[in-house]
Amino acid sequence: MKKLNIKHDKLLLAFLIIILIFCVLCYAYIFYSSYARNEFAQQAIKISKENQNSVFRVSRILLYSSANAVDNSDNQSLQDLGICQYTDIALTIDNTSYISDLTSTNTVKELYIDNISATTNLQDGSKFMNYKNLNNFGKFELLNAPENDRIDFNIVTNNEDNETADYSKPTFYTDCSNPISLGYINRDIVNHFSINDQMNSLVFNGKLLQIANINLDDINYELKFDIHIKNYDDDNFVYHATINGNLNYNNGELYNNGYLYQTRSATSGNEYDFFKEVN
Repeated sequence: MKKLNIKHDKLLLAFLIIILIFCVLCYAYIFYSSYARNEFAQQAIKISKENQNSVFRVSRILLYSSANAVDNSDNQSLQDLGICQYTDIALTIDNTSYISDLTSTNTVKELYIDNISATTNLQDGSKFMNYKNLNNFGKFELLNAPENDRIDFNIVTNNEDNETADYSKPTFYTDCSNPISLGYINRDIVNHFSINDQMNSLVFNGKLLQIANINLDDINYELKFDIHIKNYDDDNFVYHATINGNLNYNNGELYNNGYLYQTRSATSGNEYDFFKEVN
């Protein structure tokens, strides 16, 4: 028997190593892809199972819209007005649709709002959304942007906390018995606006927008923000809120009455449900 004489043994060895590496990579790719698909499917099943029944959901949204002005003239002569449009928002959280009794699962331990954005068709004006004391709902207030673009709520858990709570700061009851109260303001839509002497009377409300020739469609707003809740089981929930404010609703009611009041109730779908985050 003749002995196989390999002259280029180093080249053959390199070729075999390349083949081996290629096989390992192919196996790893196929195995990882299969593993990743399986992990994704398992995670999706887990998320779906955890969110079959919503612990927290937004049951109602109340919107009160009007307008006002800041008089910047030295003698308060109404000759240098900054026109502002504002909307007060109250969101009611339902924590008993799935669990009727109060437990560690449906009581609130932490609550905060972030990822806040406000846009309108008209670029003029400065737009902010922040906490607003419910006692001032429907009253004009010059709001500023929240610190660090985040609203952290103090949680009231008992009567003693209630008696000492400072409601000028973000406050929410652990049993969800009070609404989340927020204010949106579009400041200085028009600057240096002056009132002429022929006007017999002037009311600082939504009628100012018509007097200042502000088109309501131009200042229709879209608010986006995330509401985060942690319960006493240390589970995390999030609601991705989008509020589209149609200020031209009901044929210019904001012009005619000076204010606009709207109610939006949750439907039977999951549009208003808080999503339970799963690790």
